[in-house]
Amino acid sequence: MEDNDLKWKTLSSEYLFKDQWLTARKDRCERKDGKIIDPYYVMEYPEWVTAVAITEENKVLLVKQYRHALGEVSIEIPGGCVDDTDDNFEDAIRRELLEETGFAFASVHSLGRISANPSTNSNLMHMFVAIGGKKIQEQDLDPNEEIEILELTFDELIQLVEEKRIIQAMHVTTIMYALMYLDKIEFKR
Repeated sequence: MEDNDLKWKTLSSEYLFKDQWLTARKDRCERKDGKIIDPYYVMEYPEWVTAVAITEENKVLLVKQYRHALGEVSIEIPGGCVDDTDDNFEDAIRRELLEETGFAFASVHSLGRISANPSTNSNLMHMFVAIGGKKIQEQDLDPNEEIEILELTFDELIQLVEEKRIIQAMHVTTIMYALMYLDKIEFKR
């Protein structure tokens, strides 16, 4: 079966809620075999970027912040939403890194893209590894952000992953891809 044989046709869409960070819509769809799927709910979010950020001193930058939906303080890697002012995903992650950490990076390498949940979310997370970070300014946080910066060794980062202390699933995925990219871990079968 070809991929196009699996795709649905959207017959109609109705927006139920629209806001800056979240849009919810209800679609009416038709499969290739004629079956109608109604309703099918889709959450639209902006594209996201995140990076494993490594300083000139070979330290990994992590961020610690309160996450209200869980009611917990979370250890994460830097990242955020792609803005309309960003020309591309690399520009977006460079901006996010500078805002959240105050560091600029000599090079940024794409690790690909992932989806939080392709059955309900329309956006993607674009993953990067940033190398050669140097602090050039203080944090420039959004009004609702309060972020503590952590500088860890690779062994400390791997320990946090092994202890399951980093709970943001997409960030763990980015960390694993970055560690493989950097030859810090090997995928074993």
